[in-house]
Amino acid sequence: METAEIRRRWLSFFESKGHTVVPSAPLLYDDPNLLFVNAGMVPFKPYFLGQETPPFNRATSVQKCVRTQDIEEVGKTSRHGTFFQMNGNFSFGDYFKAGAIEFAWELLTTSQGRGGYGLDPDKIWVTVYEDDDEAADLWVQQTSVTRDRIVRRGSADNYWSMGVPGPGGPCSEIYVDRGPEYGPEGGPAVDEDRFMEIWNLVFMQHELSAVRSKTDFDILGGLPHKNIDTGMGLERIASILQGVDNMYEIDEVYPVLDRAAELAGKRYGASGGQNAHDSHPDDIRLRVVADHVRSGLMLIGDGVTPGNEGRGYVLRRMLRRAVRSMRLLGYDDPCLPELLPVSLERMSRSYPELRRDWSRISQVAYAEEDAFRRTLAAGTTILDTAVARAKSSGQSTLKGSDAFALHDTYGFPIDLTLEMASEQGLTVDEAGFRELMAAQRDRAKADAKVKKQGHTDTHLYRELADALGAPVDFTGYTDVAGSGRVAGMLVGGQSASGAREGDEIEVVLDSTPFYAEAGGQLADRGLIRVGGGLVEVDDVQKPITGLVVHKGRVVSGEIGVGQEAEASIDVDRRRSVSRSHTATHVLHQALRDALSSTATQAGSLNSPGRLRFDFSWSKPVPPSVFAQIEEHINQVLIDDLPVGAQVMDKKSALESGALAMFGEKYGQEVRVVSIGEWSKELCGGTHAQHAGQLGIVKLLGESSIGSGVRRVEALVGLDAYQHLTNESLIVSQLADALKARPDELAGRVESLVTRLRDAEREIAAIKAAQVLAGAAALADSARQVGGTRLVTADAGEVGGDDLRRLVLDVRSRLGEAGPAVVAVTGVAKGRPSIVVATNGSARDAGVRAGDLVKAAAGVLGGGGGGKPDLAQGGGTDAVRIPDALNEIETRLGALTGAAG
Repeated sequence: METAEIRRRWLSFFESKGHTVVPSAPLLYDDPNLLFVNAGMVPFKPYFLGQETPPFNRATSVQKCVRTQDIEEVGKTSRHGTFFQMNGNFSFGDYFKAGAIEFAWELLTTSQGRGGYGLDPDKIWVTVYEDDDEAADLWVQQTSVTRDRIVRRGSADNYWSMGVPGPGGPCSEIYVDRGPEYGPEGGPAVDEDRFMEIWNLVFMQHELSAVRSKTDFDILGGLPHKNIDTGMGLERIASILQGVDNMYEIDEVYPVLDRAAELAGKRYGASGGQNAHDSHPDDIRLRVVADHVRSGLMLIGDGVTPGNEGRGYVLRRMLRRAVRSMRLLGYDDPCLPELLPVSLERMSRSYPELRRDWSRISQVAYAEEDAFRRTLAAGTTILDTAVARAKSSGQSTLKGSDAFALHDTYGFPIDLTLEMASEQGLTVDEAGFRELMAAQRDRAKADAKVKKQGHTDTHLYRELADALGAPVDFTGYTDVAGSGRVAGMLVGGQSASGAREGDEIEVVLDSTPFYAEAGGQLADRGLIRVGGGLVEVDDVQKPITGLVVHKGRVVSGEIGVGQEAEASIDVDRRRSVSRSHTATHVLHQALRDALSSTATQAGSLNSPGRLRFDFSWSKPVPPSVFAQIEEHINQVLIDDLPVGAQVMDKKSALESGALAMFGEKYGQEVRVVSIGEWSKELCGGTHAQHAGQLGIVKLLGESSIGSGVRRVEALVGLDAYQHLTNESLIVSQLADALKARPDELAGRVESLVTRLRDAEREIAAIKAAQVLAGAAALADSARQVGGTRLVTADAGEVGGDDLRRLVLDVRSRLGEAGPAVVAVTGVAKGRPSIVVATNGSARDAGVRAGDLVKAAAGVLGGGGGGKPDLAQGGGTDAVRIPDALNEIETRLGALTGAAG
């Protein structure tokens, strides 16, 4: 039975039992605690935790999952895999133990002809929690499982919790006896290779007040509503029903392994013992390839792109491990174009969206392999040299500096260095590597600070913060002006008690309406009045947490520490920047709506009237879609949705559906900015009060700025209006010039361009004909130089292609009746060039075109080269063309004289 059919039967069975079929959530499920969905119950957590009311009492799903904690073990055993699918059925206060056991037994033992899985009832064993008499009795009463096939186990095996206070309960696991060829008698407690677990039934009945470990927890009491959470590994039941040894041999995985073996000229399992830890290295590598290719397909399908952090790094690591495993198997050509389509063919039977999105998926995967092949070519040689050096000196550890050089210069991730060094019997000084990485990060941070802060020591900022005694009070969300006290200042990068007119200063106030640059939003500008002094502020930064530094210049009077100050921002600038920031949120949501929820922010810059927005996406946005996105944005502006902000704890914010930017750091209290009910993001910036205040948003275009990242630039408000006005004026001028209506301009311009190109081709053809028309006369002008016929000429305003055609034509006219050399110069766009050609007889006499060109081009102030029969050069000094041609004649005379 194919895996896709096993999946279909699962969903069909539970749907017939009143369960709502819930589609698999994406692997990038919005859970701040998870890199990827790693269990079938993850999408249902809010219901089990009581955070949301479930819209159904019964549900079933086949959930895509990825677990990466054991990635190094993949391939070494038959159990470890990264991507897998979890069949689940769930009850929210509906049926409990009796129902869960009844459903499981019916599906497992009903014959395949009647829609079940047709397992032999006598081969089924179960485990229950050590004191769960109720479950044990139900198994006996409702099924044909005898008590000798019911095993009681402790909390380490048969009690479930989320690891935190909340719901928990005992489990009952279902095992299948695969026969004596897989291990000894005795049930799951004796051997879990022979007795394979296929299904876990969790009876969620307790409320836990504390969970100190898997086996150490406190039960507060019973849950008001008992729930069922079950999980059956789809790959495991597939291996049972398909009669194969392990997950690598099922129909969704083995074809990739088999194709990899075919490409590499290997035979899987040739050494025997596919289940053993001491499998042949080739078998391990083939399993790695099969697992990682499928996992990569599914991750890219759900929107992950290769990167250097988080999810992107996991994907990159998997794809690169697959590619490198194929190279270790002896296959050096690109392998993903051979293997990924095989996985697609199998997995698309259950996930047809993979085929619909194949163009993007394959583009991302193949680009990553190409990049890695370049990395391997450069880095492997360096690593091998470092390993050889370590071994020759009797060391068993590769230096941290060597690993860092590989990472820093060649892009070798540390885990790849660890693997490759281990294969050659060496360990790596990871601690030394981490120290160097930390030092590099510190230098990068210091460089960034220097750019913003000059060369001021950060300890001075710490002293200012300590003197202040509390974080600066930012009042700018509600106020554009306010009073404060000058808590400290720096003049020329040094602490000072006062400053006078002309001084460049950094001022700290205990309270300020000025927004410090953060989250892509540029800083406010404005004025600070202190007594009789006035400071013009042109930048505001947060050099350390809690400290706001106003940078500017004293334009009049004097100011001193301890004085009262009046701060006022440039309101027009603030409003313009705030409109850009709100437009960024609108653009982000519009992109997600039009493309996918995986089109997430990767960076931004909000400046007055203009924004730049980077987002994760692997291919250009089609012009028609881009136009729809712009229309969608401006429709939101017309709807004038309210823009609001609410401060809440981070957990509540994320549970409310607010987007958190990947890689951003947030405190426990966060600010959530909402645009109606349409957009919700964690954001500390300032915004418009209504979407309508943005006026207009004009998207200028989008482009690639790196692997898997695109950039959109846009204008907002008055800047967008002025841009459109200018475009309208240009259109009007063109319409007048071309005597056409605006809607006819595109066709008229296209026609003009076509005519221009045709004319240019005609002119080029006429020019070439004119140049070649002089070929006969040039051939007749040949003169003898040391027994060699030489033609030299200045063709005037002639470009490189025409010059080459002319020289070759003259050479052909001279024929092979003795040595012949042709040298002709020309000038194009003010720069001289020279082409030299020799016939066979001249070359036999030792005359090479490349040597002559180098000599002549040197006279012209440039260089050149080429083959013995034809060479070209150029220079910068057209005045010296006669000297260059004379140099040809001089060199030829010397050569032929020597030859003669």
